[in-house]
Amino acid sequence: MTNQVYSASYAQDRAEIEDLLARYLFALDWNDFETFGETFTEDATFEYARGTASGRDAIVATIRGFKERIGTLYTDDKGNPAILRHVLGQTVIRMEGERAWTTAFWWEMANNGPGNSPLIGTFGIYEDELRKDNGAWKFSRRRVLNEFLEGRQSSVENPVLAMDAIASA
Repeated sequence: MTNQVYSASYAQDRAEIEDLLARYLFALDWNDFETFGETFTEDATFEYARGTASGRDAIVATIRGFKERIGTLYTDDKGNPAILRHVLGQTVIRMEGERAWTTAFWWEMANNGPGNSPLIGTFGIYEDELRKDNGAWKFSRRRVLNEFLEGRQSSVENPVLAMDAIASA
């Protein structure tokens, strides 16, 4: 399984990381770019289907552009940009001192179904590296995998095992 040792601070750190994961999604879905940026270290890397951005400012600019484009692709029955909401599923968190790794399942839904009903549109895996930055957990690397896009799927192997291997290296 894993050779992670659960320290006395594991519960506290896990709660802080789960809070970070949730704040990231709320900021993303409500276009709160300032809060979104604060979830990353200054030198973070963000990889998603359209490329990679390095540095907090570049990541925020990338997401601003993404959100503008996505509003033209997902529309409700009246042609307005659909309301998108991301949901986080099962999450595995591995910590080693002031560094951590997460693997989590995500999906996104929008009100772009018939009669503006909710419709699950996309899903995938988040692969993260985190570190403490001035006492707070932040993403130093986030890789967004999209199970529905050619070349962006996760491995056929259990992704948690890959995370454990990276953390153990």
